[in-house]
Amino acid sequence: MDLEVREIPPQSRGMYSNRMRSYKQEMGKLETDFKRSRIAYSDEVRNELLGDDGNSSENQLIKLREERAHLLDNTERLERSSRRLEAGYQIAVETEQIGQEMLENLSHDREKIQRARDRLRETDANLGKSSRVLTGMLRRIIAGSWCLCDSMTTQIQAPSPHLKWEGGLHRGGAVL
Repeated sequence: MDLEVREIPPQSRGMYSNRMRSYKQEMGKLETDFKRSRIAYSDEVRNELLGDDGNSSENQLIKLREERAHLLDNTERLERSSRRLEAGYQIAVETEQIGQEMLENLSHDREKIQRARDRLRETDANLGKSSRVLTGMLRRIIAGSWCLCDSMTTQIQAPSPHLKWEGGLHRGGAVL
């Protein structure tokens, strides 16, 4: 559990560290009480078996019942602490699983963003190329229209031998 607490982010690590210390202290106290109870109980059982009758049997019976109740109480506290430790461990495992899922999602999102960025760069490069192509086409159109205008001007200024001048340009009876 200590290792799991060390892996928790720093902002919530303190709370879990304090819990772990209190659980360890309580566990130590319970173990000490359990050992004392076991030793006391074994001494009484030994005395009873060996026939050491320093106290009356009724007093021994009362004392045994008290010790048994104390032992049961300690056992119950120990079980409660164990359940709390189990619950804490389960929370740590679930938190770790959630963290792993979040890291996987972030990784997938990062890949998507990188692919989108690459596509955007490709699109930008393609737009640059198409802009240069369109600019070239526009220059050719402008140059072609100048050539056409120049050619038409030249045609108008230099009459053709086939054309007659009679107040307008005619070609075989049609006005041009």
